[in-house]
Amino acid sequence: MDIFKDILNLRPIDYIDVVLVALLLYYVYKLVKGTVAINIFIGIIIIYLVWKLTDFLEMELLSGIFGGFMKVGIIALIVVFQPEIRKFLLMVGSTNFNRRRKFLQQFNFLKTETSDETDIDAIISACNKMSMSKTGALIVFERNNNLDFLSSSGDEMNIKVTQPIIESIFFKNSPLHDGAIVVNNNIVKATRVILPLNNEKNIPQRFGLRHRAAIGVTEKTDALALVVSEETGSISYFKDGEFVVFENTNQLNLMIKEDLS
Repeated sequence: MDIFKDILNLRPIDYIDVVLVALLLYYVYKLVKGTVAINIFIGIIIIYLVWKLTDFLEMELLSGIFGGFMKVGIIALIVVFQPEIRKFLLMVGSTNFNRRRKFLQQFNFLKTETSDETDIDAIISACNKMSMSKTGALIVFERNNNLDFLSSSGDEMNIKVTQPIIESIFFKNSPLHDGAIVVNNNIVKATRVILPLNNEKNIPQRFGLRHRAAIGVTEKTDALALVVSEETGSISYFKDGEFVVFENTNQLNLMIKEDLS
């Protein structure tokens, strides 16, 4: 009965507090899902629950051991979860307000619609042609997180996206075909960009360096990535560090447009 009384006595701010904690845990889980860090994350939760249980049962020795681990372990956690913390801070500190504007549009506060104007049709057509000729390609779509820190590793460009441009960049004899290109708002911002690789052993062996780079950049930022395999000619799509399954290029086209909107 006391529990029900406590629930009834909760203030509105307490409900908001619970919802915000639930959202925080959800986004933390989303960041580490599919990585080795998920096992560490689950282990930390188990240790925390055991710590609280031993504290509740007044098992002072065990409670002290687990409590000391939780207090000192924060330094180790920063090291272990460095990639996930970086991605989280990039997401929070994003300077792109398109999504917030889209949210406000639902309340008619903003009348103008803002969205990425990249010509996805041209890019998909170029990928289809490169797929037939088994021309390797790696295309990164910038979204909320600014990718200038990656673009600086390549050649800065300011070229409008067209099908011939994409094909000519990745043409095997082109000096620009190595590395990735970064696209934002229908502009090729940079070519020959060096991306962070994912070195996890659980990636299928059919994925080469381009695929590992696509997984790496989409893990560490909110970017999207398209890969055309030089070995098989297959087209792969990556989001949030994961391979996204699609039935055909028409569906892929719609998926990318929706993810960029």
